Amino acid sequence: MILEARGIKKQFDGMQVLNGIDVSVDQGDVVAVLGPSGGGKTTLLRCLNFLERADEGTLCFDGVTYDLPKMKKKEIRAVRMKTGFVFQSFNLFANKTAIDNVAAGLRYARGVKKAEAYEKAAAALDRVGLKNWAGHYPHQLSGGQQQRVAIARAIVTSPELLYFDEPTSALDPELTTEVLSVIRSLAEEGRTMVVVTHEMAFARSLASRVLFMDNAVIAEESGAEAFFEHPKTERAREFLSGFLQK
Repeated sequence: MILEARGIKKQFDGMQVLNGIDVSVDQGDVVAVLGPSGGGKTTLLRCLNFLERADEGTLCFDGVTYDLPKMKKKEIRAVRMKTGFVFQSFNLFANKTAIDNVAAGLRYARGVKKAEAYEKAAAALDRVGLKNWAGHYPHQLSGGQQQRVAIARAIVTSPELLYFDEPTSALDPELTTEVLSVIRSLAEEGRTMVVVTHEMAFARSLASRVLFMDNAVIAEESGAEAFFEHPKTERAREFLSGFLQK
C-alpha cells in the first residue's frame, strides 16, 4: 500500500468540509473521486498533498505514518518528492516555455543539473505528445496543450503517486478528449493515480475503485464496475441517474 489516510477532518470558517475521511491507495490503483460540487473532493486532494493543512487525521505514506496537523516542512517535502499534482487551472509559469516549465521542478526543487533536467523534460513532453512544442510559451498553446505540459511536469520526476484535480474542467470537449487520452495511457502503464473528475464515462472505463463523496464524507466506496452498475446508496443512484440513462 502506497498511501493510507485515516480520520481526515477540515473546516473552513466553521463549516465542516471533510468529516473523518479514510482513503487507501495501493500500487497501480486508479482511484476516481466522484460526487457533486461542494462535496469535498478537491479539499481532500489538497489535504493529501498539503496544499491545505488538515485539522485532524493521519497519513501513512510508504510505510511512514504522520500526524497531518503536526507535520514538519521536511516531512511534507519528503512525501511531496514522491508525488505529482495536476491542477485544473494548469498553473504554468507564463514567462517560461513548455520545456522550462517541465524542467523547473527538477532544477530548483531537486537540484538536478541543467542538461539532465532538460533531457528528462524533453522526454516527458514527448510522452504527452508535445515534442515539437517545447519552445512555446503558455499563451501560444491551447488549453489542452497547457494541461498536457502540466501533466509532463508532474510525471517528469517519476512520482509514485499522481493526483489529478478535475484536469479537464477548464477545457472544451475536443480538448478534454486529448487530455483524457494522455491520462488513460498513463493508467495503462500502471501508474498509481487519484483522479477527481466529473467525466463519468472516463471514470467508469478507467478507474479500479470509486470514492463517492457527498456532504463532507465518503458516502460510498466500491469497485468502478459495481459502483456504476449497482450503486448501493440512494444518493449515489441519484447522482448517477443522468449518466446511466445515456
